[in-house]
Amino acid sequence: MALVFFFIILSNSFFSGVMSRTFTITNKCEYTVWPGILSNAGVSPLPTTGFVLQKGESRTVDAPSSWGGRFWGRTLCSTDSDGKFSCVTGDCGSGKLECSGTGAAPPTTLAEFTLDGSGGLDFYDVSLVDGYNVQMLVVPQGGSGQNCSSTGCVVDLNDKCPSELRVNNSGGGGEEAVAMGCKSACEAFQKPEYCCSGAFGSPDTCKPSSYSRIFKSACPRAYSYAYDDKTSTFTCAKSPNYVITFCPSPNASLRSSEEKSTQTTTTTSGSTSSSQMVYEGGLNESSGSPSTCDLGSRAIAVALSLALCRMWRFF
Repeated sequence: MALVFFFIILSNSFFSGVMSRTFTITNKCEYTVWPGILSNAGVSPLPTTGFVLQKGESRTVDAPSSWGGRFWGRTLCSTDSDGKFSCVTGDCGSGKLECSGTGAAPPTTLAEFTLDGSGGLDFYDVSLVDGYNVQMLVVPQGGSGQNCSSTGCVVDLNDKCPSELRVNNSGGGGEEAVAMGCKSACEAFQKPEYCCSGAFGSPDTCKPSSYSRIFKSACPRAYSYAYDDKTSTFTCAKSPNYVITFCPSPNASLRSSEEKSTQTTTTTSGSTSSSQMVYEGGLNESSGSPSTCDLGSRAIAVALSLALCRMWRFF
């Protein structure tokens, strides 16, 4: 009987592994990015809620099959003399590397996920509703469906940002300020027509603004305002894993500013990168098949279950 319980426990462990998902976060920026993670309300936090990625580094984070939450990138982070950790963009206000249940201060590019949602589908998007701070591409791996494809914002909106929305990192020493983020019109002006609130709190009354159209023109697959659902929400069946890439194409707008920042703060900067990832290429990655490891786990789990059934007849 002890052997039976052993196989039950072992089989359950394999099944839980099969049901889990992975998010692989890659930094292809020419500077350091500090990813932040926040689970949705009522959803347990992931094993990490914040970490650092140097240029060219990747990290894989495991998530339950029904997890929901968001990822973002923090930039120009440093620790002061009192040990408080903070970032120029995407700061979560925790005062440390881990965000520990707090979200990102705008402007921040967000990747949002609801796994195993309505109809068993994954729902995901890249959102500029809270503004923009870094290029981001989301690619599903192993999923299926007509709307199961890559999404993101791979254009440097900091360079294209209207002056009234721009967030600058002060140059200091007489040097020119560098754009570090681009606010949403809602954040910049706090008006109902931009925030889709009050009398403008429905899809019929809240329409795209001249500012959201700038975002949409540059990044047509990303959310540009609150009711931009039709062209910005993506779905996948068959429980895919996901790859999230910061700066899938080269971006130098932060590099020069971070070089200046290292003169006065404790921060880490990467060297120049020659790696590139074009958006069109990313679109084709969504058709990738599940990894050999996943298939092997499934086979082992089935074999263990069959063995357990056969052994049960002897007790």
